[in-house]
Amino acid sequence: MTSSALSPQTWLFGLEWLPASACLVGGSVRDALLGRVGDYLDLDFVLPEGAVATAQAIAHHYKAGYVLLDAERHIARVVFERGTADFAEQVGNSLEEDLQRRDFTVNAIAYDPHCDRVIDPLQGCRDLQQRTLRMVSPANLAEDPLRLLRAYRQAAQLGFNVEPATRQEIRRLAPLLGQIAAERIQSEINYLISTDRGTFWLQAAWEDGLLQDWFAHATAADMALVAAVDRTARVLQETLPDFYQMLISPLRQVSKPDASAASGGGRPKGEGPASGATRNWLTLARLTCLLGSDVTAAEVQLRRLKYSRNEIQAVTTILRYLPQLQQAVRNEAITEVPQLLLSLREQCLFFQAVGHTFPAVAALAIARGTPLEAIAPMLKRYPNFNDPVAHPQPVLTGQALMKELNLPPGPRIGQLLAELQLARAEGRIHTAADALSYAAKLVESESGAKN
Repeated sequence: MTSSALSPQTWLFGLEWLPASACLVGGSVRDALLGRVGDYLDLDFVLPEGAVATAQAIAHHYKAGYVLLDAERHIARVVFERGTADFAEQVGNSLEEDLQRRDFTVNAIAYDPHCDRVIDPLQGCRDLQQRTLRMVSPANLAEDPLRLLRAYRQAAQLGFNVEPATRQEIRRLAPLLGQIAAERIQSEINYLISTDRGTFWLQAAWEDGLLQDWFAHATAADMALVAAVDRTARVLQETLPDFYQMLISPLRQVSKPDASAASGGGRPKGEGPASGATRNWLTLARLTCLLGSDVTAAEVQLRRLKYSRNEIQAVTTILRYLPQLQQAVRNEAITEVPQLLLSLREQCLFFQAVGHTFPAVAALAIARGTPLEAIAPMLKRYPNFNDPVAHPQPVLTGQALMKELNLPPGPRIGQLLAELQLARAEGRIHTAADALSYAAKLVESESGAKN
């Protein structure tokens, strides 16, 4: 285990800085025993005493970042370039008592690095072998109800099952989840929608009553739609890989090939870098499935869950324009290929209206039954940033129009520029000279109409 958290030589600091009574606990031990490794280390240590002083000494020696997380409970964090190490004083009179207060047995395994010994009083290693999440006790779940939803998120991440008695207890305690801060709920939801591995457990969470307080309008059909989005994504990956890449691009990516992406959301301590840390249009399509079709109600739900303004705006745009794309396809006979009813001008206007949300709108339309072959021409256009229909660019500037045609500034300049973009999309103009001539004719025809 040379790259494992159970190999102190791979840690962020020397073992000599750790008191002999300290033990590694939590997700890093679990993941190491499972053979899950990563470049970013999240280490959690429990000490009978002196946790904050130990963290301060390590941070000072290694010139690392230091954060006092909880002064009352004596918890501190040391931040290194490629990981973090948390130090906490144990709860109770012994390490075993501390482990008894944790959520699931697989997270209640400790490792003594000085003796190279695994400490497993709750038989968490057995549950690791059986790939099962088993609660330590119902009281521990009730103490922090977020653990109810976390069970499903960890099951999705680890590829585990939730032990039947534990799942039954989660159903019983489900109403307590309404007491949890919205930001913490959002974090767990983001993990479940970040990958198709989470879809099964997202549906299980809904069936077990964990989502009703937060997604009141979600139905069984909506949960099935999430799975349909997953199937759509796999088909797009195989048949239209360029468009699929747009579907999994970050939300804030602009329509330029070299655009940098911003990420949203955080990651729970000890879980490693998450595939959901950077939300993309596919994850937003899954999220939209949970919100119903009413735009106003969806916005209220997302605001309550503390989603960003950009994410809320994107979802409301998706909901507004999804029906329009679905209605743009005609099926005349079962043996005929479905036809796209939108002209190039109408496609151009649609692309302008939906903007960057188009990949999510298209994926949802297909998942809802819109034939892929019907809207494939639009999907093939979208990844080409030089396509005049999907990404119309101005052929002339407003300044050029005013100068060459002797026009005053005002709203009409913007209208003329929009007309030029549409004309270019339709193939009626190609160069700046074409555009100037076309604009002159538009102005002349308007003047003639007024006279």
